[in-house]
Amino acid sequence: MIIYTVQKGDSLYSIARRYGVSWQGIAQDNLLADPSALVVGQTLTILQPETTYTVRPGDTLYSIAQSLGVSVNQLFRNNIILGGTTDIRPGQILNVQLPSPTRGSMSVNGYAYPFIDRATLMRALPYLTYLTIFTYGIRPDGSLIEPEDGPLIDVARMYGVAPVMHLSTLTEQGRFSNALARQILNDATLRARVIDNVRQVLSRKPYVGVDVDFEYVGGENADAYAAFLRQMREALEPLGYQVWVALAPKVRGNQEGILYEGHDYAALGDIADRSLLMTYEWGYTYGPPLAVSPINQVRRVLDYGVSVISPEKIFLGVPNYGYDWTLPYVAGQSRARSLGNVEATELAWQQKAAISFDETAQAPTFRYYVRNGGSTEHEVWFEDARSVQSMLSLVSEYGLYGIGIWNIMRRFPQMWQVLNSEYSINKVLQ
Repeated sequence: MIIYTVQKGDSLYSIARRYGVSWQGIAQDNLLADPSALVVGQTLTILQPETTYTVRPGDTLYSIAQSLGVSVNQLFRNNIILGGTTDIRPGQILNVQLPSPTRGSMSVNGYAYPFIDRATLMRALPYLTYLTIFTYGIRPDGSLIEPEDGPLIDVARMYGVAPVMHLSTLTEQGRFSNALARQILNDATLRARVIDNVRQVLSRKPYVGVDVDFEYVGGENADAYAAFLRQMREALEPLGYQVWVALAPKVRGNQEGILYEGHDYAALGDIADRSLLMTYEWGYTYGPPLAVSPINQVRRVLDYGVSVISPEKIFLGVPNYGYDWTLPYVAGQSRARSLGNVEATELAWQQKAAISFDETAQAPTFRYYVRNGGSTEHEVWFEDARSVQSMLSLVSEYGLYGIGIWNIMRRFPQMWQVLNSEYSINKVLQ
C-alpha cells in the first residue's frame, strides 16, 4: 500500500496514472464522496493488489471465497467498498490478495456506543478482534446501568469478533464520578455487589470478559482500586472470563493529578489480563490546540508503561477523531468542537485550506478563517493515514498486544487500510 500526499496541481486521474491503478479504485478505497475535491496535503491510500477477481453472474461472495481458498473476512478487509456486506454485482473487480502485512500480527479492540450507525459498524467489524460496548455504569447501591447491548453483541459474533463488557464509573448523567469510585472502592459490601452483578451479566450474555474503566479515582484510593480489580479477577477468571483495565496516560509512577494518581500501573497491570493505555486527549475540548495523540508524548507513556507492565498485555490507545478550535484560545473559556477525520478533510476542502503535517507530533493540521461580519481564525488537528501509520508502528516496535480504538463511531477508511496493510489481525473466537 502506498500513502500518497496530494500536491498542488494533482488530480485523481494523474495520481492513478502515476501508480498504474484506476482513479475509480482510489476513490472507492478512500470512500471519496467527490473524487474531484482533493485538498493539498490530504493523504490517499493506494492499493496495489497481487491478485484480483472479476465477479461473474451467479457468483456470491461466499462462493468466490471458497473457490479462491480465502476467507470472506479477507475479502471484506481487502475491499472496503463492500462495507462488510456480501452485496456484489457482475463485472465488479475484487481485491483478493494484497502484499503480505509488513509488521506481523496484533489484536484490535474497537469501542462503540450501542447507537452506532449499523453501516459504520459493519464496515469496521472485519478489522476487529474485540468489540467493547460502552458502557455499563454503576449506581450508588451497586446495581448496574445496563445499555442496549444485545444487537451489537449478536452482530459482533456474526463477524467472528469477541464482545467485551465495559464497566465504568459513568453516572446516569453521563459523567465519570470520583465520588462514586471512592464510595464503591471503600465499601466491601458494595464491591462484592458490583462484582456479583458483573458476573450475572456475563453469565447471561456471550461476552468474553470485562474492561474496567474507573477514572478520577484519586491517589488515596489507588490501593483500594487494585484490591477491587484483584477481587474481580479472582471471581471471574475461574469462569473463563478476562479482566481488562483502562489506564490514564502516565509518564512516571508518581505523576500528580486526579486523573493519574489512582492508577498504579505496576499493580493494575500485573492483575489485569490486558491494559489499555489511553494515549490520547493531549489535544482536548477545553485545552489549547494540539494533536490528540502527539507521537512524542505517546512514546513517553509507552516508555514508562512497558517498564512496569508486560508489553504483551498492553493495548495502545488510538484516537479516531480530531478537534476544531476557535482562536485565540482562552483558558477556561474556549471549547473545541470534536469532528471526524473524514469530516476534517472535507472541512479543509470547503474552506480552501491546505493541510500540513507536523513532524514532531506526526499529525495533520490546518487553519482557516470564517468571515461573518469579521474574521475568526480556526485551527484543526486530526488523524490521517500518516499519523495512523506512525501510531501503529509502535505496536511492533514495543512488542505490544495490539491497539484499542477510541472509538469506531465515525467512518475512517484510511485507518482500516493502513491497519490491513501492515498487520494480520488476530482472532480469538473459533
